[in-house]
Amino acid sequence: MNAKMLLVPVLLAAPLAMADPQCTTAAKDKWLSQSEARQKIEAMGYQIKKFETTDTSCYEIYGWDKEKHRVEIYFDPTNLKMVKEEVDE
Repeated sequence: MNAKMLLVPVLLAAPLAMADPQCTTAAKDKWLSQSEARQKIEAMGYQIKKFETTDTSCYEIYGWDKEKHRVEIYFDPTNLKMVKEEVDE
C-alpha cells in the first residue's frame, strides 16, 4: 500500500512537468499579429506545418528547421524570442 500512496503524487505532478511554458503577460494588443509572426518565423528558416496560440500566451509552431529536423517551438508573441524548443534529431 505504501508504493501506491507514493505513486499518486507522482502521477498528479506529471501534467505539471509537461505543461506549456508561460511566454508573456503582455496584453494581446502588444503581440505581433499571427501573419506577421508566421512570416518572421519562416524568414528565420523554419517551415511551419501548424501554427497556434497556446492558453499560456505563446505562439507555438510545429514544423521543420533549416536542417529538416522536426521541431516544436514556443515563441513569445511580443518579440518572437524562443521560450522553449524541442527538436527531433
